[in-house]
Amino acid sequence: MNAIRPWRTIERRECRQIMVGDVPVGGDAPITVQTMTNTPTEDAVATLDQIRRCEEAGADIIRVSVPTVEASEAFSKITKAARVPIVADIHFHYKRALEAADAGAACLRINPGNIGSSDRVAEVVRAAKANGCAIRIGVNAGSLEKDLLEKYGEPCPEALIESALDHIKLLQDHDFHEYKVAVKASDVFLAVAAYHGLADAVDCPLHLGITEAGGLIGGTVKSSIGIGSLLWAGIGDTIRVSLSAEPEQEVRVGFEMLKALGLRTRGVRVVSCPSCSRQGFDVIRTVEALEERLEHIKTPMSLSVLGCVVNGPGEARETDIGITGGGNGKHMVYLSGVTDHHVQSDDMLDHIVKLVEEKAAAIEAGEAVAFDPHAEAAE
Repeated sequence: MNAIRPWRTIERRECRQIMVGDVPVGGDAPITVQTMTNTPTEDAVATLDQIRRCEEAGADIIRVSVPTVEASEAFSKITKAARVPIVADIHFHYKRALEAADAGAACLRINPGNIGSSDRVAEVVRAAKANGCAIRIGVNAGSLEKDLLEKYGEPCPEALIESALDHIKLLQDHDFHEYKVAVKASDVFLAVAAYHGLADAVDCPLHLGITEAGGLIGGTVKSSIGIGSLLWAGIGDTIRVSLSAEPEQEVRVGFEMLKALGLRTRGVRVVSCPSCSRQGFDVIRTVEALEERLEHIKTPMSLSVLGCVVNGPGEARETDIGITGGGNGKHMVYLSGVTDHHVQSDDMLDHIVKLVEEKAAAIEAGEAVAFDPHAEAAE
């Protein structure tokens, strides 16, 4: 398809690959989606409950804070029960990093320069090597080193990049190379410029994020502009959408970004109109209900929900399943882009869900769709 439509091509930046547990990051591996728990880590039950929801949403990697000795003790239980690799979030206390590595962390999120002497850095590196841990260097515009702020006067791309390179050197001096790097900022322009500069300076995987992005709507918009523009430029190997929302929402937004750019496919991609007075049914409420009822579908497929017959037929021809609004509560259903049958308004929602579920089951079984859509359709 890219040979026919070159304007859809994204050429990813070449970089080396590291492993976060059993998940490859960088190289030619799929771009992974991450999130972070917000429960007290000391409460292993509550944290695992949140991790389960994130796993169901499709999270590839999940980060958990480990700020206390009690958190370290709970962390061991968490890593044993989790189904995806767990990253230990460490800030200043190097002993928490040592404990997390021994407790099953797949990766340590730590800035080597923040944990003290070279001897302490060496201890953390030894623990990471002994336990097969990767390390994520997490530079943040809000917590830049004092000397860099004095040098540059304010957070700027050059300051973020220099901080990242300084932290990288500390690891390389100890012959450690299983690292990835983030240079996050809440300012979209600052973050994007820093990532572009860092992408040219290093060969390691890059972890993308716009930090403190905001709530579900505002944060999604900011993150989509920042992360989306970087992904479009081929930059980025793993992403975390930082929202003031439940972590599973971060995962869903992350996958929607990747799906929109054709970089990953997971679940149902909904194409729907903004609705207008021509609509033959309540498009807004229908899409809301479908998105909720189809969250469990992991099989990639496309669904169009169009309120009228102006643009509806054209869009429906491009999707696996489609519906367009008609008169007298009677709507046209499209299968694989072809008009197939009608359904009445009262039956429409359940019918579309049934079609999607059956098609997903057939795809998962590796078979052609072999169900009779007319069985319950109102002709």
